[in-house]
Amino acid sequence: MKTFIDAVERATELTSDKRPRLEELDALRGIGALAVMLFHYSTRFHELFPYAPHVPFSFLGGNYRVLLFFAISGFAIFFTLDKLHHASDFVMNRASRLLPAYWAAMLLTLGVEYAGHVTALQIPPLAILANLSMLEGFVFLPAVDGAYWTLTVEIGFYASMLTIWACGGHRRLEPVLLVWLALKWLMVAWPQFPERAVMVMVLRYIPFFAIGMLFYRIWSGQRTARAQIPYFAAIILTIAAQETPDVLAASLILIVLFAAMLKGALRFLRVRPLLWLGGISYSLYLVHQNIGFVIMLKAAAWGIGPWTSFAIAWTMAIGLGAILNRLVERPAQRAIESWWRARRHPARTVTASA
Repeated sequence: MKTFIDAVERATELTSDKRPRLEELDALRGIGALAVMLFHYSTRFHELFPYAPHVPFSFLGGNYRVLLFFAISGFAIFFTLDKLHHASDFVMNRASRLLPAYWAAMLLTLGVEYAGHVTALQIPPLAILANLSMLEGFVFLPAVDGAYWTLTVEIGFYASMLTIWACGGHRRLEPVLLVWLALKWLMVAWPQFPERAVMVMVLRYIPFFAIGMLFYRIWSGQRTARAQIPYFAAIILTIAAQETPDVLAASLILIVLFAAMLKGALRFLRVRPLLWLGGISYSLYLVHQNIGFVIMLKAAAWGIGPWTSFAIAWTMAIGLGAILNRLVERPAQRAIESWWRARRHPARTVTASA
């Protein structure tokens, strides 16, 4: 353990060149998007539809892709929190980012499922209505698309971080993280720990968010790598004691990956295809799974081979993700944020436009 932590410290001694944006984060999102699609189309599809023709391999690594995304979220949340003045601004920022594309993807997914008559993917009307709020997971109702379970986790993380910000805890983050990890230990020791509290406080996944948060503090110059070592040790200890060895290995890989990013060793990832995929990754995530499953099922019914249907699903999902990002996600976010700024600061907006 000590040898590993020393290696991380050496890797992060060059903290950050403080670029306005870490393009490597977008590249990692792009890689994560590819991994989850590969996992769902090669592994999850066969689990749900065992009698349908499928590609003759199973990509297990996609399961760990969400851990990468949680670590990225832990890092990126401070780009908003560090310049936040009002809680309502944070709520509107997250709503404008998440909801328009989500609603559009929901309608598109439902339309494809019902047009394709794939009843195995359909959910009851009450659950569909609950999905409009994006809070269906907190009332234990199914999601329109099974991939949306991570959105429940993200919302819980946002709620937790907003609470911490409101209490000033984001400036004394490391002791807060120790308390957060202690609550995870309590969850394990106390089986009656309320499930909704577990969900809101993201206790099952807090170590992975925390990895990203600790590295942000190094990158931003708020903490040194050496000062963060005890907190990385607490994270590793928590995961080692409570998770399976493969999850521990994934967490160590994440630490090495982020350390390499801060050192500048991942600059080779800043290539246009990965950055583009990272830019559309949210929209792509929203539309890829169930729509891809319907495409592969219908292709099989029409006599198309599994490799071809696999390729068609990939192409359609990436195309739909790009369209959703261009026509809904980005313009809606800009419009809502512009409206909110005008509402919050009408005099400033009038002066700027004069």
